Amino acid sequence: MRRHDLDWLRVIVFGLLIFYHVGMFFVPWGWHIKNNVEYSWLQYPMLFLNQWRLPILFVISGMGTFYALNKRTGKQFALERIVRLYIPLSVGMLLIVPPQVYIERLVNNQFQGSFFDFWPSQAFSGIYPAGNFSWHHLWFLPYLLLFSLALLPVFLYLRRHRDNRFMKWLKNKVKTRLGFFWFLIPLYICEALIEPFFPITHALIGDWFAIVNYAFLFLFGFLLISVREEFWTSVTLHRRFYLGCGVIGFTLWLALVMTFEDSMALHFTEALLKVFNLWSWILALFGYAAKYLNHQSKALSYSNEAVYPFYILHQTVTIIAGYYIMDLSWGFVPKFVVLMCATFGGSWIIYEFGIRRWKLLRPLFGLKIKKKPMVLN
Repeated sequence: MRRHDLDWLRVIVFGLLIFYHVGMFFVPWGWHIKNNVEYSWLQYPMLFLNQWRLPILFVISGMGTFYALNKRTGKQFALERIVRLYIPLSVGMLLIVPPQVYIERLVNNQFQGSFFDFWPSQAFSGIYPAGNFSWHHLWFLPYLLLFSLALLPVFLYLRRHRDNRFMKWLKNKVKTRLGFFWFLIPLYICEALIEPFFPITHALIGDWFAIVNYAFLFLFGFLLISVREEFWTSVTLHRRFYLGCGVIGFTLWLALVMTFEDSMALHFTEALLKVFNLWSWILALFGYAAKYLNHQSKALSYSNEAVYPFYILHQTVTIIAGYYIMDLSWGFVPKFVVLMCATFGGSWIIYEFGIRRWKLLRPLFGLKIKKKPMVLN
């Protein structure tokens, strides 16, 4: 049975990703191009989103894997993942990401000339940031492909042995509101013991903290959806408790990092608050989505199909639009509104009048080719 709340969450979180990347244009953190004025206050809502936006995407992806694998053999699933992830990644790296790198090189006076002077002759020379070849925001796709294939034997085993001892233990644990916090143990070990030595790079090679941490979250998604109604009943019933935990966790974490200087002793406390905070928000979001969003609508059907192409397109549209307004004397609100409208509007135009309607373009952006309905005489 399809969970419409999962579809809604996926759409909402990817929508927040667009807000986040537009915010990166203004916040005083490193990004590809920056506004002529940076706003330090913006880092606080950005930090709030940054705690759980990527973890919940990997959990949702693990849940989606459960449904995809129920309809396919292991070989069919692996082939489907390669087609739906590798092909859009390749297209993105060849066509969608190069304009981002080109504009960054223009802004930093590292290249002069038109885009077609840059692409393809310069676009694929060397690996970013020293070179120009990159997957930029599309890093999520190779990680997802890696986890899908590497964890496939585990998923197949769990599918064949739905009532094994571990799953029975897990079902009993998630019936209580504190049972979900058993998942914090591997997350805390990763955050406390691996992250200090392997900061996140999104380069895949050598990015050990990101690989292990996100792989656990991906696996957690599959496990949680495997216990079925016990999970949904529990998070719905205890959603207010998890929301309270999230508010307390983020407040304490923010107070800690703003008050004390970084140290090894501080790191272990911060790591605990960080994983407690992000996991509480994930549980709260699942609980509220199960309560209020588990229903179908035309808007959901349209958005659920559009979200993948939007994800692939949006950052390029943001950077192109940002390039033309970065040095204007406008304030934050006009620039933010213009950049949001340009990103959503530009992505929608490309999707609606190009990708969605052109049969040959659909698989290049991760969409299935629609079959014509059979006409019965």
